[in-house]
Amino acid sequence: MPPQLLIDVAALDLGKSIMSLEEIRKYNLQRYEMEQLSGVLKFAPEAGEIVCYKDISHEEFWIRGHIPGRPLMPGVIMIEAAAQMCSLYFSLVSKMDKFIGFGGVDEVKFRGQVVPGDKLLLLGKLIELRPRRAIFDTQGVVNGSMVFQARIVGMPI
Repeated sequence: MPPQLLIDVAALDLGKSIMSLEEIRKYNLQRYEMEQLSGVLKFAPEAGEIVCYKDISHEEFWIRGHIPGRPLMPGVIMIEAAAQMCSLYFSLVSKMDKFIGFGGVDEVKFRGQVVPGDKLLLLGKLIELRPRRAIFDTQGVVNGSMVFQARIVGMPI
């Protein structure tokens, strides 16, 4: 049985983004195929919470090869999307002029599929924030069901 969701997704207005892709690009450096966030639904630094989303289009770079005839979002791309969410959180709250890069991932479990047409909600809860390290618990949710969970460690580069 999956753990409880980090953030109550029923309380979110899924149609109301508080930060657009253009605004995200001011903080996150990924572009083209590696850009894995579509918008932000919640940013609550006082609670250590962030919720982003990725609209999974039928044009994603991985569709042709993973898996032909039955495209499934690769787990590593799900984790990358969560890491980009954590990086965005760090950039928004940090006074440092540094990019936070992937430092590690622990306690990963995949619990469902993400396919073209899905809206992948990315939930993040800050665990620790220091000048040299940030740790987040993250989850991915599609249609109310958890599809992955992971603890992500980021380090300023």
